[in-house]
Amino acid sequence: MSYRFTTAFSLALVITLAGCSRETKTSDAPLVESPEEVEAVFSAPIETPLDRFTYSNYNDIRVTNADLTLDVNFDKKVIDGVAVLDFEYLNRDANVIVLDTNDLTIKSIEANSNGSWVTADYTLGEDEPVFGSRLEVALPEKAEQLRITYTTSPDAEGLQWLSADQTAGKKYPFLFSQNQPIFARTMVPLQDTPAVRMTYTATVTTPPELIALMSASQDEGPRDGEYSFSMPQPIPSYLLAITVGDLAFKPINDHIGVYAEAYIVDEAAAEFEDTPNMEEATAAFYGPYKWGRYDMLVLPPSFPFGGMENPRLSFLTPTLIAGDKSLTNVVAHELAHSWSGNLVTNANWSDAWLNEGFTSYVENRVMEALYGQGRAVMERALDLESLKRAVSEAERPELTQLKLPNDLNHPDDAFSNVAYVKGMFFLKFLETRFGRNDFDAFLKEYFEHFAFQSIVTEDFLAYFEDHLWGNAPDAMTKEEIIEWVYGQGLPGTIEAPVSDAFAQVAVHQSQWLAGEKSANDIPTAGWTTHEWLHFINSLPDDLSQANFSELDTAFSLSTSQNAEIAFAWYMQSIKGGYAPAMAPLDDFLMRVGRGKFIYRLYQALIDAGQREWAAEVFARARSGYHPIAQRRIDTIFAEAE
Repeated sequence: MSYRFTTAFSLALVITLAGCSRETKTSDAPLVESPEEVEAVFSAPIETPLDRFTYSNYNDIRVTNADLTLDVNFDKKVIDGVAVLDFEYLNRDANVIVLDTNDLTIKSIEANSNGSWVTADYTLGEDEPVFGSRLEVALPEKAEQLRITYTTSPDAEGLQWLSADQTAGKKYPFLFSQNQPIFARTMVPLQDTPAVRMTYTATVTTPPELIALMSASQDEGPRDGEYSFSMPQPIPSYLLAITVGDLAFKPINDHIGVYAEAYIVDEAAAEFEDTPNMEEATAAFYGPYKWGRYDMLVLPPSFPFGGMENPRLSFLTPTLIAGDKSLTNVVAHELAHSWSGNLVTNANWSDAWLNEGFTSYVENRVMEALYGQGRAVMERALDLESLKRAVSEAERPELTQLKLPNDLNHPDDAFSNVAYVKGMFFLKFLETRFGRNDFDAFLKEYFEHFAFQSIVTEDFLAYFEDHLWGNAPDAMTKEEIIEWVYGQGLPGTIEAPVSDAFAQVAVHQSQWLAGEKSANDIPTAGWTTHEWLHFINSLPDDLSQANFSELDTAFSLSTSQNAEIAFAWYMQSIKGGYAPAMAPLDDFLMRVGRGKFIYRLYQALIDAGQREWAAEVFARARSGYHPIAQRRIDTIFAEAE
């Protein structure tokens, strides 16, 4: 067989014909109306649409390397930069190169033609809220390099500048970047699209008492205020990363270690000590780690994500440090991106599931290998509940598809649990149909075949057909593939994980709710974070104030130092009007900037009629949140007006 998928045609056809519901329950409505329509989805050649979130003309001219000179100025909260960009012509008739910028002050641009640098004419377009500004540079004949001198903005959305008071040490300021999905253009003028991969080198100048780190190999040397970096493997722009601060380092083994502020570095290294085992397990499944070192950086609490998979240096939130390794699945996730996402990358944000769904699947396999099937099943069960919520809350039905439409308002829209969790369950479905051994062998070949490339969903599906499905054509139907990839809501064939541990939790919860035992009699001593989350998340909506108080008195849930447990409790407390949790919630919102928690908490407060209180807390907390988080929360309040 020789199925081939086309992005433009099949997506439009399936959206038109799909009858799958956006409700969280599965639907048995037909996705297509005739066998001919099914065949039409599989018949046309693969096409890769242009990334609509870039101005760049990357199909005419493509940047291949960036040599960066970056002077970090904490007084002005800017980076003074020089970017030397190498590029290649895909269209020899092209005489301009178009780059992405956002709030950059361009000081000069020169082009290297025949070994001589000459001033280049350029036009910087108007600022657009999502895209930033188009930078078009006229190229002299045979030009192969640009040299752009520029300065970033103090308000650059991809950079957060923390004062000394906002750090644990209280002595020195701190800088870190967050360039996914389209914020690299706030740091460097470049082709800011995952469709383009480039290598880079960098020299970073900082105050001499601080350390600079980047998503690259670092020259060994003293803490002297000048640092050199090299990334020889081609990466998409969103994986360009920088941090500067008063950092300590703790090795875990000879090529894995942890950077963090001194107060937490030992604790972090202990929490993440299983990372070498995670790397070994992932490599055994899917091939060798191709990036050299793997280090982790624990950022200040304002970091808006659980983790960011910057090559060689994953950025992590301190909320992962629970003291019992119960939240280290995020470490497994960011490490797994070294195969799925960093090595093989979605070429378009409409295909984000290729990064996040694959990574979530690999993460779950690694957690099973290290900690057993029971933990892996618990995590999938919790994930399924989060997916049901994401599907029910989606702003429009198309956002519940794995292959998203090209008309996203912002690439952030691609990063819901649909990409992560529905993508994971799709691969779990394929594993079940084809057998784990054969599916592992296929994924290993897939990562090797597309290594250091950017692809779309239809590239994966064609490779899947040629290298796995074609060998066992009766393992699944075309209609099932269409439902999973292009259908809305939850497919009828999605796994329903059953956790024996959760079943026991439910028994104890039922007995407590029935008054058959007190909260103190619930045997929680051996519970993991996952069991606590199942217990809290499944509490009934009509829980009495006496029940809230009893649980809080017995287990100190309002003041839990485990961020996941505290968040789950606060969500129930807001819904149930449990006032004693509000002061601890205030403290939580003031010190934690992780978007997974704070976005839903502010929304829950607004929904519960506490908009005024939430706005007052946000006014105090705002300066400590990342610009990305500030923008998201501003939108939450604006939409509630």
